[in-house]
Amino acid sequence: MDLDRLKLFAHVAELGSLSKVAVATASVQSAISRKISALERDCGGRLFNRTGRGVTLTELGESIFPRVKHLLLEAERLASDIKSSAGVPSGEVRIGLMPSLADPLVTLLFRQTREHFPQIRLHLFEGSAGQLEEWLATGRIDAAALFRYSESVPRDEELLGSVDTYLVGPPGDRITSAATVDFARLDKLPLILPGMPNGLRVALSQLAKRRRISLSVAIEADSLPIQKTIAATGEAYAVLGGHAVSGDVKSRLLQASRIVSPGIKRIVTLATTTHQTPSLAGRKVIELVRQIMHELFKSGALRPPTR
Repeated sequence: MDLDRLKLFAHVAELGSLSKVAVATASVQSAISRKISALERDCGGRLFNRTGRGVTLTELGESIFPRVKHLLLEAERLASDIKSSAGVPSGEVRIGLMPSLADPLVTLLFRQTREHFPQIRLHLFEGSAGQLEEWLATGRIDAAALFRYSESVPRDEELLGSVDTYLVGPPGDRITSAATVDFARLDKLPLILPGMPNGLRVALSQLAKRRRISLSVAIEADSLPIQKTIAATGEAYAVLGGHAVSGDVKSRLLQASRIVSPGIKRIVTLATTTHQTPSLAGRKVIELVRQIMHELFKSGALRPPTR
């Protein structure tokens, strides 16, 4: 099997379009089609169904796709390990991030990786805690920064810091005008919250039940930008970590009041996959994530401006 053809097969399967792959690889669609046809001859059957909207995997394609992905990953790790044996961190490192932690971590991580380890290529994945945990378990990502809502850090995870939770509304809003707001004020307040299952949603529901408070979920949205957009209109309030709205509060696009009595602490942990041992490149990037997050917490960059 030609490894380059297998890479092309995986690329086409992921994008679902020969034309999109042609654009992504600065190639032409006819050349890609010829290579896929050659691979299909090697496999003894069609790998893709051609449709008016692109391509989809055939039953044969579906059956070999996971194994091809695994083979490509192992080939890349082998190349990385060979270079690492000479002490040169190289290859792809896959890091998972919660949407609200992406900024400013992504910019700093990319800049420092490029500066210190130019032969390392970052592949960043954004997803919910559940998705990141699944990707860690299957080895799709090497490490992830996660939110936890318990007081103890799960085994095999490292505590990076903690963030407070804020009630978020539009500029000039009366309820979020003070630096803090009692949790009881959320009673029957129109809220925009992520859908179940979600760590914050579960924590809020449990706390509301204990305090005999009724949470009024006006709209569900898993997207952080959507939550902030709705909160800015004043139609519903968002409940977000201070790190997620720091820039918006500073720019006076949103107003945030820290929830107290009781407060809602979420801890940030660093988890690594147990599916395989991290490569030298993986260990170097994980250390960068650790250092950057500690600096962000220390500097207060993950907290909204004080009033």
